[in-house]
Amino acid sequence: MQETKRVVLTWQEGLRFTGGAPGGPSTSIDGDNGAAPGPMLTLILAAASCSGSDVVVILQKMRVQLRQLRIDASGVRREQEPRRYTAIHLDYHLAGEGLDQAKATRAIDLSLEKYCSVIHSLAPDIAITYALTLA
Repeated sequence: MQETKRVVLTWQEGLRFTGGAPGGPSTSIDGDNGAAPGPMLTLILAAASCSGSDVVVILQKMRVQLRQLRIDASGVRREQEPRRYTAIHLDYHLAGEGLDQAKATRAIDLSLEKYCSVIHSLAPDIAITYALTLA
């Protein structure tokens, strides 16, 4: 059976909105990027947090005790409308007991190539790249 996700978005003022699953926690989005991240930043945050969640779960299954995970994400946008992303880069910073380059790379590759629903929901011509730093 297919899962249907639902959200409710409510305009506050200016270009500020709040939204989330009905009856669940909400988040803020600001089209001016002033009071909260805007829609395009939120999209990169969604991609980074989706992949980050995958990496945490995969490394746990590899018996790594993760101490740190930070993802610095950036996106390159077209100059003309629609100003969609043409490339997204994820820079993973990881530290943990039992973590090595091979395990970290494997976890990231599995996330980006197989599991991350957000990445796989993006247009297929968006270049997704990453870098890895182990602490």
